[in-house]
Parts: sequence; C-alpha cells; structure tokens
Amino acid sequence: MTFEDLTKILLTWPLVEASTSYGTPSFKVKGKLLTRLREDGDSLLIKGVEPDERDMLCEAFPDLYYFTDHYRDYPMVLIRLSRADAETVTGMLDRTYQALLPKKRGARLDTPRPA
Repeated sequence: MTFEDLTKILLTWPLVEASTSYGTPSFKVKGKLLTRLREDGDSLLIKGVEPDERDMLCEAFPDLYYFTDHYRDYPMVLIRLSRADAETVTGMLDRTYQALLPKKRGARLDTPRPA
C-alpha cells in the first residue's frame, strides 16, 4: 500500500480532511489527528493501540508493526505501509476514526472499505 492509496481511501470517509502534523502529511477528523505519515515516508502512526496489544502485534508481525522509544509510553504503534494491505491499515484506522467522531452524531459511521 502507498500513502497515495491511503489518501484516496481516507478522503472518502465522512469528516476526514487532509492536513499536516509535525511537518508531515496527516489526516484529521474535525481538527483532531487521525493519523500521520512519519518522516521516513513509509511509516504510518496508528493511535489507540494499548501497550499490550502493541507488543503482541510487534512480536507477531515484526516486519509490519513497530514502535520507537518516542512512542513507548503512548498507546500508539507504527505500521509500514509498503508491507501492509489496505484492509489491515483501514481496519486499524477505523478504531481511531470512530473514537474521534463527534458524539452528537450518534451511532458509528460505516467507513467505506477498500476494493
């Protein structure tokens, strides 16, 4: 998967907008960070992944998931886009997306799935 592929997918999700964060391309929901591309151009930040789950993902799929010391104390994991498929990436991002939706919208929004 490429960042361009991801861009095409995420911009179809309601309320998602392209932005920047820390000087890199990002996506936000109503001004709140959904995800951002890291400086290496291949790693994507996935929020809302607690340390136990993150450790399991990194151990089970070390070529796909990892984290740096910077993220050690935060519920986040990094995913290598070049080694991921669209379904895996969007599935991970959908959790964060649902949490960022305005509460007054009511029920969760269904995100379009990649073809």
